[in-house]
Amino acid sequence: MADGPPIAHRRTPAGRPRARALGVPFDGEPGPANAITDVAGVRVGYRTLIRGTGPLRVGEGPVRTGVTAILPRPHADVVTTPVFAAFFRMNGNGELTGAQLIDEIGQFALPITLTNTHACGITRDATIAWAHRALAGVLDEAWALPVAAETYDGYLNDINGGHVTAAETIAAIEGAADGPLEEGSVGGGTGMIAFEFKAGSGTASRRVRDGERVHTIGAFVQANFGRRPNLIVRGHRVGREAPVSPTLPGVVRSGSASWLDARPPEKSSIIGVLATDAPLLPHQLGRLARRMPLGVAWTGGLAYHSSGDLFLAFSTANRGTLVSREPGPRQVEFLPDDRLNPLFDATVQVVEEAILNALVAAEPMEGRDGRFVPALPHDLVRRLFA
Repeated sequence: MADGPPIAHRRTPAGRPRARALGVPFDGEPGPANAITDVAGVRVGYRTLIRGTGPLRVGEGPVRTGVTAILPRPHADVVTTPVFAAFFRMNGNGELTGAQLIDEIGQFALPITLTNTHACGITRDATIAWAHRALAGVLDEAWALPVAAETYDGYLNDINGGHVTAAETIAAIEGAADGPLEEGSVGGGTGMIAFEFKAGSGTASRRVRDGERVHTIGAFVQANFGRRPNLIVRGHRVGREAPVSPTLPGVVRSGSASWLDARPPEKSSIIGVLATDAPLLPHQLGRLARRMPLGVAWTGGLAYHSSGDLFLAFSTANRGTLVSREPGPRQVEFLPDDRLNPLFDATVQVVEEAILNALVAAEPMEGRDGRFVPALPHDLVRRLFA
């Protein structure tokens, strides 16, 4: 009898279910961990901050936040080596630092950080501080424009309390690892909500065959968007099957609230990071980045007014050609544009699955002022795909 799919496709390392554990079918062939870390060299680290209950006291809590670090290169000795990259803004009510430089030269270096809206500058600056410490003497006269991105977690979290610090950011960077990843309410996704259900961090990957070669493409999302009636799970209008009670937005019965009671205000955003080992030029990565919102749309995301829908794509290939140590031209490897369609398929697939993984893995959460956000009801999803 043939072996079944790896347990990592169905469960996170802590045992939380992923979308496939509920019987949700997906297109394409995932990598071993079904995560962005299936792209060789890419690592992810988290710091998750959950403290306190009750009324909001700015600076004290309750705290429901964190920071995620994504390293395109695995070690400090190569983390300053750029990667070809591209950025796409579907809707600009958000922030992703370094985007101007990426648009200008088609590359970036250093770790990526994802966090809450009011900690974005802190994690950016902390990344620079980490690089100066980790690469003593290398960056003494250099400048850096690292990528830091955000979504809003102020419905559940003391967002003005300054709880994400430089030390927490550096710990996330230094703790980054490969292999299977936790999902849901972890890292920068700790306080995030999607389709009025608890969501947060999610990931997925695909293997794409090109003749004798196999390329890997992976996505990581920080999902914090969408209205419940719009939620789609593989073509099923799940959001319409989960009716909303007449409870006013933001008003819940703490300790007895059901999943029908939470209606957080529409302050939505999604950050999507796409990694691949396929040799692609910046304009080709831009073509992938522009297709990432199609994966969002497959789950029911419609880029509403307040949504910061920002997408970054990078390739780990061509590492030895992007550092200018000697004069003269460089030779790079790249796929012809007419061979990109399988990568377009994979891009949409991994973004869709990463979002659904974030929803399925997240557990219900009560945050500031007794506000309660329910989890996506697993039984409802299971019945659809039984």
